[in-house]
Amino acid sequence: MAGTALVTGGSGYIAGFLIRQLVENGWTVHMTVRSLMRESEVRGWLNVPADKLRFFAADLEQDAGWAEAMAGCSHVAHVASPFPLGVPKHADELIVPAREGALRALRFAKAAGVTRFVLTSSMAAIAYGHGDGGGIYSEVDWTNLDNPGVMPYPRSKTVAERAARDWVATEGGAMEFASVNPAAVFGPLLSDDLSTSIELVKQLLEGKVPMCPDIGFGIIDVRDVADLHYRALTAPGIRDERYVCSGPFLKMIDVANILSANLGEQARKVPTRRMPDWLLKLFALVRPELKQLVAELGNVRGGDSRHAMDTLGWTMRPPEEAILATAHSLIERGIVKG
Repeated sequence: MAGTALVTGGSGYIAGFLIRQLVENGWTVHMTVRSLMRESEVRGWLNVPADKLRFFAADLEQDAGWAEAMAGCSHVAHVASPFPLGVPKHADELIVPAREGALRALRFAKAAGVTRFVLTSSMAAIAYGHGDGGGIYSEVDWTNLDNPGVMPYPRSKTVAERAARDWVATEGGAMEFASVNPAAVFGPLLSDDLSTSIELVKQLLEGKVPMCPDIGFGIIDVRDVADLHYRALTAPGIRDERYVCSGPFLKMIDVANILSANLGEQARKVPTRRMPDWLLKLFALVRPELKQLVAELGNVRGGDSRHAMDTLGWTMRPPEEAILATAHSLIERGIVKG
């Protein structure tokens, strides 16, 4: 089975690997970017046959370009969504484009006759707002938006996924829908554009983090995230599905130890000590962006990915492979100096 698929946010980390996998399996791909001025650059690092990839300019908050991008597509992977390093001044800076972008993509997909729509959501839409401590979460769980402590990014992903599911239930007709909910995404790089999770490994290698605070995240390799998207796009009989996409939950000190144990001299700046909770709280008084880390101290937000494994035959690389692939890419590209 192959046809024409649209991948939104095509210059992003997950999207790049998904586009490659689609093309390798015979698909023609339309992809959206915010500016066509990036076409030559992105074609260069995607390195797929030119006739298998078409670029379209489209913005999450504008209608222009979406009809053209959808034309002729039977399948859509809506990967585009804002994911900043810092905390915005107002949650709506993330919520509005995330929600409106998903709904806009759905509306134009239905108008174009798209039969399968896969939304890139996040563990952030599942594992937050449940009280201190956390645990292991599955597809049945939703981030609790009634908890005022939920930060803007998980709030935006939750609102966007719920809005998309509500729209499909009332307006989607025969369109098949699924979401993929990844944890923190690591792995090899296709370009020098760094996602938020990759920045963590960069900062550890550069010694920018003096000690490791007691925070963590589920870890998943970008190649496995792309593969789960591909399976959700192409497997028969999928409708209103939700797939947790998370490997083991590791603390930051675990990530640092993996780097130190495998990279030798290249990991000489990686911190080896845990940061006392009180010290992070002290830093947060002068660096407000650290407040979101304080809220995560001691929490476990693991994901149970058995549903995707049992129903789609999906498998995951070990987290060590994903973390080290990130580090090697950063060093080989000269983003981190050896």
